Order: sequence, then structure tokens, then C-alpha cells
Amino acid sequence: MMKINKIREMSSPDLEKELGELKTELFKLKFSLATNGLDNPMKIKEVKKDIAKINTVLTERKIASKKGEN
Repeated sequence: MMKINKIREMSSPDLEKELGELKTELFKLKFSLATNGLDNPMKIKEVKKDIAKINTVLTERKIASKKGEN
């Protein structure tokens, strides 16, 4: 699980890349859960939380950049 401070330190392009990787991982986890089960089903919850954290930071940055333009 990623810490929010670590996420905030990353640049936006890095976050976009990480987001893509996490979405791929989530797909693979869900697929594997449906086909043969997972050792740790809680991993899906952790990946979803990481995706949400990254989306939150990206949204905060978009809002801050729009306020800077005004």
C-alpha cells in the first residue's frame, strides 16, 4: 500500500503511469479471483485504495492549477 506522502512527492506524469499500472494489476487480480481464487483477496481492496489516492492527488493538482490561472 502506498503512503499519501509518497504519492504527493511524485510528479503528475509518474502518477498517471502508476495509475495505469495499478488499473492493470486490479484487472489481473479480479480475473484471477474469478477463475481460480486469490491467496489474499484483501489485495484488491488495497489496490483500489491506492487508485483512489492517486486520483485524489491528481484532482487536487488540477484544481490548484486552475486557481493559479485565474
